[in-house]
Amino acid sequence: MVYKSLLRGLLPATCLLCGGTARAALDLCADCAAQLPTLDNACPRCAMPLADAHGAPCGPCLQRAPRFGACIAALRYEHPVRELVSRFKFQGDLACGRMLAGLLARRLAALPPARRTGVVLVPVPLHPARLRERGFNQSERIARVLAAELGLALANTLVRRVQRTADQKQLGAAARSRNLQGAFHATGCAGRRIALVDDVITTGATAEAVTAELFAAGAAQVEVWCLARAL
Repeated sequence: MVYKSLLRGLLPATCLLCGGTARAALDLCADCAAQLPTLDNACPRCAMPLADAHGAPCGPCLQRAPRFGACIAALRYEHPVRELVSRFKFQGDLACGRMLAGLLARRLAALPPARRTGVVLVPVPLHPARLRERGFNQSERIARVLAAELGLALANTLVRRVQRTADQKQLGAAARSRNLQGAFHATGCAGRRIALVDDVITTGATAEAVTAELFAAGAAQVEVWCLARAL
């Protein structure tokens, strides 16, 4: 680890997308960084992209608001973010994860300080069997970067995944919600302001399921902080 850190300090940083020379703080060259699909105008409740920055919730959230109070995402889940997340999550490319988490940290750092004060970071947990297969929890890796960059507490034992569920990828919103019933259990959350950390929010079913458990365990507030929002 020390050897890799020394090499990283001595050698030019390499862009994670094109392989060219990157800015050391970001691991992307200027051209590739400019091509990232940032999420500038979004619903404050679910982070769905909006045409105008009016600050009001989107139509679906006005009809049925999610359990969590807000959702903040740094990027849209489209090319090349989709490929970077896949490399991080399924190929163990931790550099991609660090870079994406760094972008989320920048997005969060731009918020009023009161929005972050006293917040505890809680990564979405993996089932122990899935964790053994993957070797790491991508949400916890993201949360570690946020904790270091923003000076926040990380609590990775407040929520456990107690059921191993079917893969969510091919399921619709209703099926995802059914699939996650009873999948999580939370403890020790009384009075806490919690930021639930995940990689990508799609239908919001996972975030909803975990949020319900956090509130049942006494959480005072829950927001979702994630790398990207799927459209």
